[in-house]
Amino acid sequence: MASESKTEKATPKRRKDERKKGNIFQSKDVVNAASILLIFFTLRITFPYLYENFANFLYHIVHQISYVETLTVPVVITVLQDAFVLLLISAGPVMLISMAIGIIATGGQTKFLFAYENIKVKFNRLSPLKGVKRLFSLRSVVELIKSMAKVVIIAYVLYAGISDVIGQAKQLMYVDIFEAVGFILNAILVIAMKVAVIFLGLAIFDYLYQKWEYEKNIKMTKHEIKEEYKHTEGDPLIKGKIKDTQRKISMSRMIQQVLSADVVVRNPTHYAIALKYNAEKSSAPVVVAKGQDHVALRIVAEAEKYAVPITENPLLTRALYENVELNREIPPEYYSALAEILAWVYSLKQEK
Repeated sequence: MASESKTEKATPKRRKDERKKGNIFQSKDVVNAASILLIFFTLRITFPYLYENFANFLYHIVHQISYVETLTVPVVITVLQDAFVLLLISAGPVMLISMAIGIIATGGQTKFLFAYENIKVKFNRLSPLKGVKRLFSLRSVVELIKSMAKVVIIAYVLYAGISDVIGQAKQLMYVDIFEAVGFILNAILVIAMKVAVIFLGLAIFDYLYQKWEYEKNIKMTKHEIKEEYKHTEGDPLIKGKIKDTQRKISMSRMIQQVLSADVVVRNPTHYAIALKYNAEKSSAPVVVAKGQDHVALRIVAEAEKYAVPITENPLLTRALYENVELNREIPPEYYSALAEILAWVYSLKQEK
């Protein structure tokens, strides 16, 4: 049972598969906190502009209505149109910024993933048992704690902010109405900015928690990693059989080349090298077969079968086996030793 526990980190393939399913981690609190913070920051910057537009609108409406003896439908429509234009000019930038921040904050976490799997209808999501499990899961507990923390924080910030405003409310009786409204709106923005900053701190905590929970949920067992390796790289037993078959085929081809060799140089029992020299195709003898122990015995047996000359030279055989690859020319340092052997081979051919 211990081997079945999910103790291994998710492999890149597992992460890719989970991403295709739409199973990725993201914190909605990050999106909400970033949106709130930037919206109120924008409002704070554009507040003088909004205030001036609102004041001009009121002045324009009051001035226009003062010349109207009877309130008619066209007059009301004109006022509503002006109000709509003012609302569009004032709230338009804030709404666009809110949409942009939502898209950027979500896309930054998900890398702009669009998963078709999440669109499909899945009836297993309607299971009451799974709903009860989600209700009493660790995620639900964390969400409950976060919600309670938000309520407490908002209540405290509102209480502190309103208490401070009430302390200064007496002075508003002696100032202009627009100045009083500006003071109240500014106080509201300050309170909202404090709440947004605190929410941003909670969002960072939520982001780290979501990442930790995601990594925990996609962990794999050792058996799952082995099965994944089998599917991606192939079954080790089958790969071993394939390599063994390839090795046998390669060995068979090598043994067949002994037939075309000019000479086989051997160590009496352990090593054998088959050499072929064609002056028109190569500048030096080429190793067409090489082997150790039972492979060496097969090379010697094949040479005897086809009457290929065989000679013993332990030092040269061992040196060629260790330093020259198959189907490669021998290095110049072995020319002198091989010259005597080749001369012997040519003399045998002349005698025949």
